[in-house]
Amino acid sequence: MTLYEIVIIAIVVAAAFGFVAHLLKQPAIIGFMIAGFVIGSLAIFEIGSLEAIESLASIGITLLLFIVGLEMNFKELKHVGLVSLLTGLGQIIFTFIVGFLIITYLGFSFLPAIYIAIALTFSSTIIIIKLLSEKGDLNSLYGRISVGFLLVQDFVAILILIFLAGLQAEGGSGMNFVITLIKGFVLFGLTILVSYFLPKVLHFIGSSPELLFLFSLGWSLGIAALVNSPLIGLSKEIGGFLAGLALANSSEHFQIGIKLRPLRDFFIILFFVGLGAQLVAGSLVNIPHALLLSLFVLIGNPLIVLIIMSFLGYRSKTSFSTSLTVAQISEFGFIIMALGLAIGHVSPGDVSLVIMVGIITIFISSYLIIYNDWIYNKLKKFLVLFEFRRKKEEIDRTTVFSNHIILIGAHRLGQGILKALLETGQQFIVVDFDPKIVEKLKNKGVNILFGDASDEETQQLAGFSKAKLIISTAPSFGDNVAIFETVKRINSQTKIILTANNEWSAQEFYKLGADYVLLPHFLGGEHLAKAIKDDYKYDCLKTMKEADLASLNLF
Repeated sequence: MTLYEIVIIAIVVAAAFGFVAHLLKQPAIIGFMIAGFVIGSLAIFEIGSLEAIESLASIGITLLLFIVGLEMNFKELKHVGLVSLLTGLGQIIFTFIVGFLIITYLGFSFLPAIYIAIALTFSSTIIIIKLLSEKGDLNSLYGRISVGFLLVQDFVAILILIFLAGLQAEGGSGMNFVITLIKGFVLFGLTILVSYFLPKVLHFIGSSPELLFLFSLGWSLGIAALVNSPLIGLSKEIGGFLAGLALANSSEHFQIGIKLRPLRDFFIILFFVGLGAQLVAGSLVNIPHALLLSLFVLIGNPLIVLIIMSFLGYRSKTSFSTSLTVAQISEFGFIIMALGLAIGHVSPGDVSLVIMVGIITIFISSYLIIYNDWIYNKLKKFLVLFEFRRKKEEIDRTTVFSNHIILIGAHRLGQGILKALLETGQQFIVVDFDPKIVEKLKNKGVNILFGDASDEETQQLAGFSKAKLIISTAPSFGDNVAIFETVKRINSQTKIILTANNEWSAQEFYKLGADYVLLPHFLGGEHLAKAIKDDYKYDCLKTMKEADLASLNLF
């Protein structure tokens, strides 16, 4: 079977199952893995064909780590915050120690137990970012914390890959091990040095989108190949990461990421197809062990994150939603096991075990993340027990709010509205989850609550039931729907203004009964601010609503 035929079959089958998953409103990743399972079960591909898919999938992993490096500039690393740092490191330490004890209890020898424990340690960047983006929760409080500890975990994973590359070098003799480690840290230093000069090259070619795309692709894969060459002897994944890190400080890094993501996603689909196929190709004798370790990852990892965040003072809703994002193992786990196999420290059966754990945890955790709100509501009465300390997401309880205005989100669109509210002298409170905005406004004497507006306790503290007007600039469609439904349930007289990213969302909000929907390209924040400033009864909302409805051709 030719490479062309292999790729065509894999993509067509993946597209078919991905379409079915979308129809059933399930994560597309699930469809891709089932496609791989079907391909493997029907023995459509020979062993050589699976190896071809793995080789192509490795390009996707390299591009993934290139984009991870691209988005991991040191300014961001300094701002991940204490919660992301402690959560990321705490979960790594807990999972490794407890995982190692469980694995050795199951009868595995020392070295394989070390490798498997490390493989279970990291959470998947692919899964978390993709699912949070699909849910529209990437910019929520728990989404930002999750992305923060992913940065921490990815950085630790890269250090471990460099360490393992040292063990792989020429049989892992002491001198070669040290030389490889030195190579890794020298490359890291050179990357930091190059990052000060390379952005100038990008700025020169940035005016040509095609050239920028080709240069970025060539740079990422070229550096990956160079780092993987016998001259240096590190993995291509490390090369991809360092290539991205070198461009992280450029002003074009965001544009590069956007252009390369579709190509990355194409190869990542092959990665998941190959993963599903290997479940059949691998040994199934380890199913009991795989189920036990999967249970540990699905319960143990979220539990330690829940406990750490609770001690840091976060509410149960934020802590619980964040904790569910770590209930799977990472693509780094598969890379680490592959390196261990190449060195001779683990067996193919050990690799098969980790693949099975990966598929089980990725499958189940996808649903945990998608339906985290429903799960939280079912467990809410028990999760209150994890609120150990005075809550971080709260306001001075001596402040009494009644017949006031609530502004959800104080950056960009909300800034003009906030300015007008300050000028009116009316009582209001701002709800935001950006620590920098919260600190800045607190210093200016603004009543601001650090928290997620979709959280029930945040709504109680902000006085949703007594507000006369609520303005939501939140970008998430789901959050806006939840806010609207909550407000209308507890106080049907409250006027509600929601924000929509497109005309379809605006139509849905109006069908729900929103008093007004703010479309940023229809009406600027300053225009709305001026309207509510001059009209205390907010009769203008009806007029503006009718005008926009006519523009949207709803009737």
